[in-house]
Amino acid sequence: MSSNPLLQFDQLPDFPAINAAHIEPAVTQVLSDNRERLAGLVADAKNRTSPDWSSLMAPLDEMEDRLSKVWSTVSHLNAVNNTAEIRDAYNKCQPLMTEYYTELGQNGELFACVQALEGRMNSLALSTAQRKVLKDYLLEFRLAGVDLEDAKKQKFAAIEAKLSSLSTKFSNNVLDATMAWSKRITDVAELSGIPEVSLQAAAELARNKGQEGYLLTLDAPCYIAVTTNADNRALREEIYTAYVTRASDQGGHDSRFDNTDVIVDILNCRAELSHLLGYDSFADVSVARKMAKSVTRVNEFLADLTALAVPAAKEEYQALADFAAAEYGIESLQAWDVAYYSEKLRKRSFDISQEELRPYFPLAKVQEGLFAIAARIYGIEIHRNPGMSRWNEHVEAFDIWRDDKCIARFYFDVFTREGKRSGAWMAECRSRRELPGGNIQTPVAYLVCNFAKGSGKTPALLSHNEVTTLFHEFGHGLHHMLTEQTHLRCSGINGVAWDAVELPSQLMENWCWDRDAIPLISAHYQTGEALPSTLLDKLLQAKNFQAGMKTVRQLEFAQFDFRLHQLAGPFNKSLVSRVMEEVRALTSVYRVPAFNRFENGFSHIFAGGYAAGYYSYKWAEVLSADVFSVFAATGVFNHETGQKFLHNILSQGGADEPLELFKAFMGREPMLESLLKQDGLLR
Repeated sequence: MSSNPLLQFDQLPDFPAINAAHIEPAVTQVLSDNRERLAGLVADAKNRTSPDWSSLMAPLDEMEDRLSKVWSTVSHLNAVNNTAEIRDAYNKCQPLMTEYYTELGQNGELFACVQALEGRMNSLALSTAQRKVLKDYLLEFRLAGVDLEDAKKQKFAAIEAKLSSLSTKFSNNVLDATMAWSKRITDVAELSGIPEVSLQAAAELARNKGQEGYLLTLDAPCYIAVTTNADNRALREEIYTAYVTRASDQGGHDSRFDNTDVIVDILNCRAELSHLLGYDSFADVSVARKMAKSVTRVNEFLADLTALAVPAAKEEYQALADFAAAEYGIESLQAWDVAYYSEKLRKRSFDISQEELRPYFPLAKVQEGLFAIAARIYGIEIHRNPGMSRWNEHVEAFDIWRDDKCIARFYFDVFTREGKRSGAWMAECRSRRELPGGNIQTPVAYLVCNFAKGSGKTPALLSHNEVTTLFHEFGHGLHHMLTEQTHLRCSGINGVAWDAVELPSQLMENWCWDRDAIPLISAHYQTGEALPSTLLDKLLQAKNFQAGMKTVRQLEFAQFDFRLHQLAGPFNKSLVSRVMEEVRALTSVYRVPAFNRFENGFSHIFAGGYAAGYYSYKWAEVLSADVFSVFAATGVFNHETGQKFLHNILSQGGADEPLELFKAFMGREPMLESLLKQDGLLR
């Protein structure tokens, strides 16, 4: 086992040395070690009259960290290099992980030890961070069913195991359905309107497959390019239909990937778990861990925002429909027309388009500017690290330095490819914590996006939307990497309420729209010219174009998620469809086709951490709009403001309640008006 590269805990993963055969032995070994160490830890604690932090929590941190080092690597490879062998090994180990964490959460003896330590926190003069860790730990025990009688504990564990398997199946179905669909086109005339950079990518993909012509896929760069720019209305309809019916019984997809029954099973499992714990619904379980604290508060927030956004969205859509009818003779605007004619209307209204901006945002320049912005705000330096092991030739690695010391590292994996999950995310590779002996472990992050690679002499060029995505994920990375916490359970984003975790990421997006910041991230890939002032003015004027429509789209997802998870069950596919229809009647400003099965690909809530929590995006947007108002008032590169945010929020991680951290920075509670003003919805 010592030769297993996944078990080299004192170094970063040696990706070229790792193969699927290493996964199951490594996971089973660490789980076995942890169980043995836990038994000894509990026995030792019971022999002590009074457990303290170093004898109880520090060893638990060490156990958790060792397991995290293995499983974070495995999970990452499963997401970015999803071979059949890695998937099979991951699927075999996922139930083992679920069993372990359920077992840990239901360990009554360990629970009693942590309770005893909490009872001594005043006499031991524990820090705010340590108290928060204990509070969170005890809540997780209760939400894992530690107080249940044995029969119910066993039932709870069985449901958790089933849920884990279902979530993995959901994710795999979405990936497989996405990868299975493609369309080859040989006549370039059929692709009229699609940008040259996207045509080059489609041609290169076809060549790599040994085919002639152009290969279209459901990967985000291709899908967006077609639906936004293709003059061929039938082609837009075809790719739209394929995309919104992924992993469903619609759209001609392989029935093996249908998530309809998987969704029902997931919802019934969640409802059953909630009832076992004594909660009315899974939404109640979810908010127990959130900043919002109550289902009523979330419902009020979503209702208030919906009431404010829908009228604006209706006006915007009517303007779009009138434009399409008057200028293009489209009397009945369809869902696959909205992005296309919206881009035409943006061009007509502001004389600017996403594709017109793309040449000014080559990835290398955006990345350079992003690092420069972070350096000016937070007093850090970022340098490439060519020596770090990588899993793909296009992945880059970097170090973050401050005061002549490397304080963090990260990987950038930004290009779409076969076998890589769609979307964008940040995940931990290593977390900052104090190691035995007193040294501090350097935090390391995975930052993942899905952009189109360059082709030929043309480098990777980003749309402005993709620029904001890159900034967003880097904001998550900064939250993880600039933490100053030394306890694993409050380091970085650990211990941060899920509806506050998007604050740093959404905050970073603001610099993509700032007049002083944009010159740092833009330079024409051929001439080196910064974005001209004429285009910059137009970009900023168009910032809130269709802000209402964008808001109600997010509210549709949030309302569907939260309403669905407030139901007690039992669930069936008709109930799920009815909730979606009710939400769309409330939020949609145009008719969504009956075949649309968006929910079947809604990985955030059925295969991720956002179940009964998708509202977190809009909730955290309020926080980020509020915080950026301070930067806007003092100067977006104001070092003092940056240090204040770093000290009160970024560096704190989960060391205190998010509302307390927010008030420490703002001096008050959040105000919805800040978001409405930012989005131009305040009337």
